[in-house]
Amino acid sequence: MRWDNLSGDGPAALFGTDVVTRTFDTPEFRGVTFHEVRARSIVNRVPGASRMPFEWTVNPYRGCTHACVYCFARKTHSYLDLDTGADFDSQIVVKVNAPDLLRRELGARRWRGEHIAMGTNVDCYQRAEGRYQLMPGILTALRDYANPFSILTKGTLILRDLALLRSAAAVADVGVSVSVGFTDEGLWRSVEPGTPAPERRLDVVRTLTQHGIPCGVLMAPVIPFLGDSPSQLRTTVRAIAAAGATSVTPLTLHLRPGAREWYMRWLGIHHPGLVRHYEALYADGAYAPKWYQRRITGQVHELATEYGIGPSSPGTHRLPPEHTEEDAPDEGVHAQQLTLL
Repeated sequence: MRWDNLSGDGPAALFGTDVVTRTFDTPEFRGVTFHEVRARSIVNRVPGASRMPFEWTVNPYRGCTHACVYCFARKTHSYLDLDTGADFDSQIVVKVNAPDLLRRELGARRWRGEHIAMGTNVDCYQRAEGRYQLMPGILTALRDYANPFSILTKGTLILRDLALLRSAAAVADVGVSVSVGFTDEGLWRSVEPGTPAPERRLDVVRTLTQHGIPCGVLMAPVIPFLGDSPSQLRTTVRAIAAAGATSVTPLTLHLRPGAREWYMRWLGIHHPGLVRHYEALYADGAYAPKWYQRRITGQVHELATEYGIGPSSPGTHRLPPEHTEEDAPDEGVHAQQLTLL
């Protein structure tokens, strides 16, 4: 729903009268605004044209304080008439009723206990989760209904819910993947400023595996000209293997509308000499050429074999380059109808 189609100003006009807008004067949330809303549904069908290996998702948040400059989900903020740059990083929508709503939807007669993926749009373990604590209720509902699910995250906060993950895994199929595209500290600080360090994410992989929860790594994104040298790929795969990951799946950077503009702006400031190279590499659209994708995938799989781990197995988090969840507004919301909120 667009701002100019609404009466009134601010989040109440956008989300309805139930919205509560908060700011917290703490270092980790300074400059961040939270819009607490009551969603009308929480289990979302992936668009039919998608080639994702799952059909249903749950996303308790919109926007993400990880502030990854390349994040493909940035486009979803434009459906709220918020910008895909700074607003995506600092205007966070929190679906405060997500746990209760999920329990209700899992108990509905029409629900058939299908796999639910989380973290495929924005991270469900971003910093906001430390304050709002929506995931324990979500995991408890999934466990109580023995509903299979998977989680993709860059957040170390998932370890808070280790006991819940283990109890859920005892009654249902549970999959966890951690996203680590590179281990270069300088690159991490520059392109993923709000995330835990890569080595801390690999500690998550190690801890989960040690507690009987197999954990794969989505090696994403592999960033052209900045994180794709043979030595960088080797260092990253070696660290992933040392952490005990069950699989590694590389995914090269893709730049869809919303993310592309923000990333190219960042590139022009920090690496202006690379702008023309990116314009050439991504001249045909959002994705790097097939030859480049095949080269990276081949190199990573060779290294994975060398270090004793394999590619991703079916059902783990892999985002195919042809289609991603961003092809439609978050949770099927039409650009002119915020029917969920």
